[in-house]
Amino acid sequence: MSSFKIAISSAALSALKNRLESTRFPDELDDSGWEYGVPLADIKRLVARWRDGFDWRQEEQKLNDELPQYTREIEVDGFGVLDVHYVHKKSESGQGIPLLFSHGWPGSFLESRKIIPLLTKGSGGDPVFDVVALSLPGFGFSEGPKKKGFSVPQYAEVAHKLMLALGYTEYVTQGGDVGSRITAEMALHYGGEHSKAWHTNVIYSPPPENDDLSSYTAFEKEGLARGEEFQRSGSGYLAQQSTKPQTLGYSLADSPVGLLAWIYEKLVAWSDNYPWTDDEVLTWVSIYWFSRAGPAASIRFYYEFAHSGQGFGTRSSQAVPTIPMGCSLFPKELVRIPKSWYPSVGNVVFEAEHDSGGHFAAHEEPELLVGDLRKMFGKGGPAFGVVPGRSGYI
Repeated sequence: MSSFKIAISSAALSALKNRLESTRFPDELDDSGWEYGVPLADIKRLVARWRDGFDWRQEEQKLNDELPQYTREIEVDGFGVLDVHYVHKKSESGQGIPLLFSHGWPGSFLESRKIIPLLTKGSGGDPVFDVVALSLPGFGFSEGPKKKGFSVPQYAEVAHKLMLALGYTEYVTQGGDVGSRITAEMALHYGGEHSKAWHTNVIYSPPPENDDLSSYTAFEKEGLARGEEFQRSGSGYLAQQSTKPQTLGYSLADSPVGLLAWIYEKLVAWSDNYPWTDDEVLTWVSIYWFSRAGPAASIRFYYEFAHSGQGFGTRSSQAVPTIPMGCSLFPKELVRIPKSWYPSVGNVVFEAEHDSGGHFAAHEEPELLVGDLRKMFGKGGPAFGVVPGRSGYI
């Protein structure tokens, strides 16, 4: 294990500025708004800020001050040793519940930034947690895989071995987006002995046979309708990244503006009217631009999922995790399935429906997400005491 501080070289910053200065923008149809993609005015504004006003050094210092970061070598069966970047913040009480947080795409360890102080400090009679937020291999400052076939089981293996290396032989997990798939895999393969419970803010599952459509609530019907609309008008990225990620990767790796537009579209479209600031967006995208393996590495997992039979709605085994599972449902999540689909996903013991929030729950609605974790794992909750000797209370 080694302590880690983000320290992007001055040469890398200068190279970025040079690329931004030579940007060639596309044209745009009159009155097109968001119908064809990100508006030209938005990208021009963000590029001008990135080039002339955004202070990366200031943001870099904030991240280093707020988040205790480390790297550790993890051996992955069949893939050798990967140097993995992660945040590790222990609770103030010393009895925190060990919690592994897994981000997805287009997220990063940044998604844990707002929930870490809430989880580790607690509030009054709330439980506290020891939080580990890893940068998935190929993301952020983690080394990327060098061989084909690195899919859900391998990401789960890395996360599990990281927790063991930190001395957490028993732990709980939380994840959204692909993090939900990874933590589900951990629940399946390491559940019981090591992974004691899991919580997610998105559930992926195909519908059961002969389901009674008339039994769906209004919230469930709206969720399904949103998912269908997403498939029709918002899933083009998924087809591209699942089939020819390398082709797209050349653009993302060579053009900071292309990378910005590709990610910014998702940040806006997938959130629930979240008031993104320009510097917030640029910090998020800069993590991808300056990532250790490069922006292309982060999109390859879609291909691996699709070509290994382990996509978002499937698992590496038909077995269902039996450890306690919790879910938080946010109205603007891309996929929201009815409760009647839950048995094929896991042993749901906790559920909460919210009136606001989207795909990036930990960033958009940190208080709501943390509140659900406290209810699930706190005294009187359905998963209280699942980690022996670490109840979250002194």
